[in-house]
Amino acid sequence: MDARYERVREGGVVRRQAVLIALGVDWEGRRCVLGVEVAKRETRTSWSDFIRGLKERGLNGVEYVVSDHHEGLKQAIGTMLPEAVWQRCYVHFLRNAVDRLPRKADPDCITELRWIYDRRSLMDARRDLALWLQNWGEKYPGLCEWVENGIEETLTVYRLPQPHHKHMRSTNMLERLNEELKRRTHIVRIFPNVESCLRLTRALAVEKHEEWQEGSRYLNMTLLKEQKKEELRAEAA
Repeated sequence: MDARYERVREGGVVRRQAVLIALGVDWEGRRCVLGVEVAKRETRTSWSDFIRGLKERGLNGVEYVVSDHHEGLKQAIGTMLPEAVWQRCYVHFLRNAVDRLPRKADPDCITELRWIYDRRSLMDARRDLALWLQNWGEKYPGLCEWVENGIEETLTVYRLPQPHHKHMRSTNMLERLNEELKRRTHIVRIFPNVESCLRLTRALAVEKHEEWQEGSRYLNMTLLKEQKKEELRAEAA
């Protein structure tokens, strides 16, 4: 889930409106657009209303959600989708980490932090994290404390099969869609009203949804099904 902003004329005044978008991967492994709505801004209430609308239209069985760390969105996910585990987008996390470093900081610090997400298992990732904290703790204590306190939110992806990690550890899939929507709505500049903004954005989203549904699978969901069977067998043993 993520949001982008468009300029919309409302009551004679041009305002920035949040376009809330949710994508999913179905049990066939294909990407799909779950919903598109316009809200005055991103808040816990607007995101909760958005997710409630998805559920009223039939969304169910959500097991995993990835988003940025917007507090309102995070709270809405926890309340409206309590059965799902939440993954904080690691790309946003790394960008936030860069912001906590001095301008002339050693670039190897963030590079080595990025390598943690290439590990094949959670145990390996935590091992490399411990080494990273040891290597950089003295030079950048503030950053290391921040990373240590928040990085676990970015490691939820290790609950999924290893081949799924690169696709499901970030919001990159949605970011790419937002860039395409931005490119194709840029010519409008200012929408005359909310309805016109929603109408065009949804039409473009439907076009992408149909392309995904007719295209190749994004994930091999057999891997996840087999993993779930193994977990059930382990619990029963």
